[in-house]
Amino acid sequence: MNVLVILVLGLAVPLAYRYRLGSRLRQFGLTRWVGPRFDPAAYGLPPREQLNAHRAGPPPTHERKEIRALANDARDGDWRAAAAFVEAAGQDWDERWSRHELLQQLAAEDDTWLNAWLSARPGDGTAATVRAQLLLHRAWAVRGADYAHNVPAGRMARFMVQLNAAMDAAQQAAALAPEDPGPWVVMVTAARGLRYDREEFRPLWKELVARAPHHYEGHAQALQYWCAKWAGSDQLMLEFAERAVHKAPAGSPLAAVHLHALRELTRRKGLSALPSSRAAKDLLETVARSLNQVPDDDPGLQGLRHHLAQYLLRARRYDAALEQFRRIGPWCGAKPWTDEGDPVAAFDLARGLAALRSHPAARS
Repeated sequence: MNVLVILVLGLAVPLAYRYRLGSRLRQFGLTRWVGPRFDPAAYGLPPREQLNAHRAGPPPTHERKEIRALANDARDGDWRAAAAFVEAAGQDWDERWSRHELLQQLAAEDDTWLNAWLSARPGDGTAATVRAQLLLHRAWAVRGADYAHNVPAGRMARFMVQLNAAMDAAQQAAALAPEDPGPWVVMVTAARGLRYDREEFRPLWKELVARAPHHYEGHAQALQYWCAKWAGSDQLMLEFAERAVHKAPAGSPLAAVHLHALRELTRRKGLSALPSSRAAKDLLETVARSLNQVPDDDPGLQGLRHHLAQYLLRARRYDAALEQFRRIGPWCGAKPWTDEGDPVAAFDLARGLAALRSHPAARS
């Protein structure tokens, strides 16, 4: 059932009955209440006819030509453009990781160019890191995303063999590129699949943050280690995420790690599992303020905003939710709206509730 039904109107019926009403209450209750009252333009929001369920945010306006040329060179077996592409990121470790991941995706289609790179420059730490990432992704593709008890024994055995190979490759890459946190992100990710205990995991994490204390993907992968389905618990996961929020520097998306933790909770337990204390709601607004400082062209930012808007609405922080909907604009092709039968209607209902419940001072 859509969380908006349960949380916003506060209809005077028992909670169990609200759940039984399901989508009918959403359609005939909230929609009828919001519809006549909500004029998007009055709240600085785009009109309904402009809503777009095909994308999470606006299409990128830069680097397309460079990436297409890079892909073409790779398909032709030329690795030099790939090497230059990564080196241009310098020591912006988040950007460097993003470029590594792009190369890994190209290598997943055809790794001939990567093998040529490794052969031509056997001591190149960048090439070795891309190889480690490729092996990591291949291992996880064998396992799949299901829970361990649902993975056939043969697949799990292949997963472990390939994951050990990825760990070995990452250790080799770390020796070749001692300043780069990338190999350590691979190791932190592999460690949970290999069931490292906490005493084995902590040294890997220490090495990663020594190189890049605010590494976004590194924190996202470590969060998974500390969640209940791997080596931690809900409490350990949320504590890890809260520390990330408080240490996030201006302009970094690091605070969004908290949204990953909330998504992990809701996937397993539903929206009712979200923390509901005042401190938890205040923390969510801290995340919003932090993400508002992230450059708009950050590739993952728009997808994060959709979840943030939903969680703020769930927390009844309507002013902050309305601000996120303004920043999102007309784009609604992202979770959680795409989990509904009609993403446009779900998105429009959510932003309408945020607008109508917001403080008058926040509406201008």
